[in-house]
Amino acid sequence: MRVRYVVTGMTCHHCVAHVTEEVSSLPGVSAVEVSLDDASMVVESSDPIEFSAITQAVAEAGEYTVAHATS
Repeated sequence: MRVRYVVTGMTCHHCVAHVTEEVSSLPGVSAVEVSLDDASMVVESSDPIEFSAITQAVAEAGEYTVAHATS
């Protein structure tokens, strides 16, 4: 399963690395792709990951916010 999110507040590649590291550490997550260019994040997992867990992981990475992508 692939779920796309929008992450705001990232300003550099260090931000991308922090978000990637935190979200990758969630149980069940098999891959994370974070793009600074379009402020997106795609999370791959075998089972659904609770949005609250994604939100918490992104908050642990720094002062970023996350929302479900509309498309």
